Amino acid sequence: LFYFLLVCIHWPFRLKKGTNASNPENFVRPDIPATWGVMEKLYDTGKARAIGVSNFSTKKLGDLLVVARVHPAVNQVECHPGWQQTKLHNFCQSTGIHLSAYSPLGSPGTPWMNSNILQQPVIISIANKLGRTAAQVALRWNIQMGHSVLPKILNVERIKQNLDVYDWSIPDDLLAIFYTLYLNGEKLQ
Repeated sequence: LFYFLLVCIHWPFRLKKGTNASNPENFVRPDIPATWGVMEKLYDTGKARAIGVSNFSTKKLGDLLVVARVHPAVNQVECHPGWQQTKLHNFCQSTGIHLSAYSPLGSPGTPWMNSNILQQPVIISIANKLGRTAAQVALRWNIQMGHSVLPKILNVERIKQNLDVYDWSIPDDLLAIFYTLYLNGEKLQ
């Protein structure tokens, strides 16, 4: 018996055939309802136990919910203390869509958001107070927000450290500090 646990639309955009995302002229309007309809058929056959999306904004999720027969199970987005996605988090909670955080440790070096969250003094300070690593604190923040986390780690010791986030929590007084974080001079939301 073969099936996928989860199948997602990876990006809510489409490219002209044979092109890449380096040129904005290569983008064409996606047909999300048609794509979702195909995914619903896959779900109906039992070959996908759940269907979801990645990188969908609140607006795009709202538009999808209008036409969806099968409710999206998940929205996978970059989410961490440096990019908290508050509006999207609230929307997903209110509509029963699980928010899954990829890059929960930040995305240093990406051209659109240089978020080296593990070097943020506030994160380091909280980690020191709790006797944890900055990575553990960033992961635990997501977990306490109700998100699942998908860290990309290749080092075995770090994998072990990152799994040690379930038998403790960030106290409310320290959790409140996350809402005051700033990155690149802008208040994080």
